[in-house]
Amino acid sequence: MSQQTLMAILIFAPLVGFFINGFRYKKHSAEVAGTIATGAAVISFISALLMVIDLIGLPAEERRISVQFFDWITIEKLKVVAGFTIDQISAIMVLVVTGVGSLIHLFSIGYMHHDEGVAKYFAYLNLFLFNMLLLILGDNLLVMFVGWEGVGLCSYLLIGFWFTDKQKATAGMKAFITNRVGDAAFLLGMFVLFLTFGTLNFQEINHLVPLTSELTWLAPITMGTLFLFIGATGKSAQIPLYVWLPDAMAGPTPVSALIHAATMVTAGVYMIVRLNPLFMAAPNTMMIIATIGGLTAVMAASIGLTQWDIKKVLAYSTVSQLGYMFLACGVGAFGAALFHLMTHAFFKALMFLGSGSVIHAMHEEQDIRKMGGLKKYLPHTYLTFLIGWLAIIGVPPFAGFFSKDEILWQAFHSPRGHWVFWAMGALGAVMTAFYMTRLMALTFWGESRFSKKIHPHESPMIMLIPLFVLAILSAIGGWIGIPHVISEILPGQPGNFLETWLEPMIKTVPGTEHAEPSLEWGLMGISVMLAAISAMTAYHFYVKDPSKPKKIAASLGKLYDVVYNKYYVDEGYFCGIINPLVRLSKGIWFYIDVNFIDKTTYVISDLVRGSGLFVRGIQNGNIQQYAMYIGLGVVATMTYVLMR
Repeated sequence: MSQQTLMAILIFAPLVGFFINGFRYKKHSAEVAGTIATGAAVISFISALLMVIDLIGLPAEERRISVQFFDWITIEKLKVVAGFTIDQISAIMVLVVTGVGSLIHLFSIGYMHHDEGVAKYFAYLNLFLFNMLLLILGDNLLVMFVGWEGVGLCSYLLIGFWFTDKQKATAGMKAFITNRVGDAAFLLGMFVLFLTFGTLNFQEINHLVPLTSELTWLAPITMGTLFLFIGATGKSAQIPLYVWLPDAMAGPTPVSALIHAATMVTAGVYMIVRLNPLFMAAPNTMMIIATIGGLTAVMAASIGLTQWDIKKVLAYSTVSQLGYMFLACGVGAFGAALFHLMTHAFFKALMFLGSGSVIHAMHEEQDIRKMGGLKKYLPHTYLTFLIGWLAIIGVPPFAGFFSKDEILWQAFHSPRGHWVFWAMGALGAVMTAFYMTRLMALTFWGESRFSKKIHPHESPMIMLIPLFVLAILSAIGGWIGIPHVISEILPGQPGNFLETWLEPMIKTVPGTEHAEPSLEWGLMGISVMLAAISAMTAYHFYVKDPSKPKKIAASLGKLYDVVYNKYYVDEGYFCGIINPLVRLSKGIWFYIDVNFIDKTTYVISDLVRGSGLFVRGIQNGNIQQYAMYIGLGVVATMTYVLMR
């Protein structure tokens, strides 16, 4: 089978599934619709796997499979081809998106079994997967932007899937509108880069990047990358455009796993990694990326400490972990960012699906204060959730440990890093260990606090199989990126496979080199020790002495209220931006539209109507009146001639 055929199957299989379920959504049962949608996702995964295997067989410097379907736009200098590429970077993304996406489709068959619009739901899932594949496989910014907008549309449809509930419909609109702000900046970034390089092709842009860095803020590369980063803050939920993601938990739980863990929210990180030589030429942009990433990691983690909704805790955890990825990009550790993107997809998708299993067992209850002791009722869900917990708090040798440690190490050691960035990352890790242990304790450990009317039950096997697979990946997925200080003491010294795989595609920061092993071991030990202390503290608070958290919250007073209310950011947006814009819009509508434009059109229409009535009065068929008009005309003409 040719590479072009495989690429077409990989991209368009989900689109076919969308059309099949979309046109017959009223007739397909959950089993039929789910089988069609899951089958389409699996076909894409198999096609991706076959192409990646072919990619591995190529020499390291030539690992690139490109397919061009047709010339899309040709306008003077602007030439855009509908082209798609699999290389070392997109290979990781496409396997994660199609693999994890297939598992989430499978889980949805059991989770959405009783929903009336299940076929439409699966159609939306397939459409989302199709657009995500356009985003990650497109070989230029314009094709990426089509997928970028497509996943934004699908997120609106999926978040607001239960649109008869006003709160859920509002959450979908909030996600859509917030992302449009970032997307406008993304467009500006494309315009600036095209004017600078004359192309939108990723490979050509990276090749044309100057060797010297731009040090001024208004330089074209700096401006272009800043606009692209603003677009990334919208799609990947960073300060200040992160506010949509926690509210997006209003959608079905598998949607949270697909969109907010493994795929859409990582699009901004992927875009920066894809254009890493370009961003390396703009150190000012890199500094902003690292700062915003570090602040987001800390801020979102602090909010996660106070939330009671199981999905909201995971949502703020996602925002925080995305902050880690941007922190890595900002210090030039693009490989570490992509590594954490992959491991995060495993353990966060696992935890979102695990929360779905808990919600399913608790009859849609999401408040962790009304749970507790579920370990004995949901043994399989508990076991997989436990592995996800160990991975996300960074316990060795689970996946999160390796990727988180790599980011912290690079934040400290990279020439573009700083101990402040390391401190922000370490603080975020400490809070992550605390709120995730708190989540485990209130959900699975301790005494039962749920109503006697609720009888928790384990999920069916079709929902458990994806949990088992993701748990395995969360346990062993980090071993492809073993730190050098660990690989050197292992038999055979396998080294860092991921670093070797990405090396031809990743531009490293000048001056980066391996430091003393003792420094790396020391930083690794400090981060693990801090996370362990934090986790043990949370266990003591919420299992051994449950009364202590209330006392601490009371002692913090207004500070606790501020964090619990998410720093009043949404309220600030309403007071400072949204409400003034609404008032301004109403003023423009009343004074300009109603009192000026409307009244002007009324006057003009009345004038035209009156003129018509006058002319109609003249043209009345009265011959004597016509003769009088002719006579008056002759007199007026003669008077004019005689007076000259």
